[in-house]
Amino acid sequence: MRINRSTFARTAPAALGGLLSGYAALAVAELVSAAVRPEAGPVTAVGGAAIDRTPPALKDWAIRHFGTDDKLVLQLGILAVLGLLAAALGILALRHRRTGAAGVLLFGAVGGAAALTRPDSTGPADVLPSLAGALAGAGLLYLLTGLLTAPRTAPAPGGGTGWNRRGFLAAAGAAALTATAAGALGRRLGASRGRDAAATRDAVRLPAPASPAAPLPRAASLRVPGISPFTTPNADFYRVDTALVVPRLSADTWRLRIHGRGVSRPRTYTYADLLGRDLIERDVTLTCVSNEVGGPYVGTARWLGVPLAGLLREAGVRPPSEGGPADQLVARSTDGMTLGSPVEEVMDGRDALLAVGMNGEPLPFAHGFPVRMLVPGLYGYVSACKWIQDIELTTFDAYDPYWVKRKWARRAPVKTQARIDTPKPFARLGAGPVTVAGVAWAQHRGIDRVEVRVDEGPWEQADLAAEDSADTWRQWSYPWRAAPGGHTLTVRATDRTGTVQTEERTRTVPDGASGRHSVVVSVD
Repeated sequence: MRINRSTFARTAPAALGGLLSGYAALAVAELVSAAVRPEAGPVTAVGGAAIDRTPPALKDWAIRHFGTDDKLVLQLGILAVLGLLAAALGILALRHRRTGAAGVLLFGAVGGAAALTRPDSTGPADVLPSLAGALAGAGLLYLLTGLLTAPRTAPAPGGGTGWNRRGFLAAAGAAALTATAAGALGRRLGASRGRDAAATRDAVRLPAPASPAAPLPRAASLRVPGISPFTTPNADFYRVDTALVVPRLSADTWRLRIHGRGVSRPRTYTYADLLGRDLIERDVTLTCVSNEVGGPYVGTARWLGVPLAGLLREAGVRPPSEGGPADQLVARSTDGMTLGSPVEEVMDGRDALLAVGMNGEPLPFAHGFPVRMLVPGLYGYVSACKWIQDIELTTFDAYDPYWVKRKWARRAPVKTQARIDTPKPFARLGAGPVTVAGVAWAQHRGIDRVEVRVDEGPWEQADLAAEDSADTWRQWSYPWRAAPGGHTLTVRATDRTGTVQTEERTRTVPDGASGRHSVVVSVD
């Protein structure tokens, strides 16, 4: 297919004009969102709306294929689509100048509507970034298209009037420079707000716990190359949430409200209030419901925090077993996320926490600073609210939290699982002694036994590391004399209730994956 040279000579600058207009719109929006709030920016708002409307199966697919980069992939996808649409509007504006500019305004309206309808919206000001960006982009497209369509006063080479190439290039260059400066200023202002929050985190001095964690048994950590460390470093701890922009909250202004059914004494706490209470320190393993069998979204940290049950009792809350009217605790995050936890489990004596510390330091921003919630034994989507700011006591019949509205289960105890960390899938091994090792978990029940099977042979008992607590994972190892050939290694765990990890494979929806982890290896 041959492209007419004169047609290309007109449409290429028009597409460039559209791209520049889209770039300017996003740059101005970023500048204005720095003054309003970063979450109100059009890419973030539209991305958040897209996540909210993503079917669970598609969300799971994204996490499986992109891992914790799923948000970056979504943002790049949004930018790519916006770029194509901007180029198309630039070409459309050649024939319909006002229509092209109106198209830019329409996309601004979509961004504004997305920001205004987000769960964390703070009001009408959230539409300002998208509105300002759309006006700038529409005005620039209208200007550049005028330079492309207005006749020149001097004849073009070869005759005819042509178009104002010099004026277009000058205007396009000036627009690109101005937009770049606006975007840079917006990022700088946004970073300044983040630095203010970081300063409050840097100033935190965590008090010594009134109830420190028991020393980790020396035999709880096996010296096996390739096995997951017992304690997961903060930098390596998994992060799965829906926040495209990590909230950076100030410890000075943070507040937590406790209210709702059965709360006879509603309370509001500051960060200083929590630090002034008797804190407890516990090792707890957290697991994401999106973790596939053998997946990486599980980790153990040493958490410091306030016992949640104590705060609830001070507010007058009683669990259903004591006649309390509320059976669901709804935790709300500053980004609008809602998680529903069963009140009975939160108050049954387990170490449910409002955590302020993680592995000896204040919570990292990505993991919920200044305060997050965690309940041992429950998947994160029903227990581990980050950036928490509100706790409401209600019932499961009265309210469906975010993920329950998307067909996930209301109640989600962590399933008994074991994982092979070494050898890795498709590893090539030498014949002879090989150590097979990994971790197993069944939070709040504890691991009683781990077994390994080679190919279709009998189940053989693995050696268990010492147990830290029933709320943490447990390392295991199995000495295998590897014979040449291809082999399949499979592991299963048994928890302290006698429940054996099921062989039946299920996906993560609606209440967590099940099945047994296997790896295929080759022995030379």
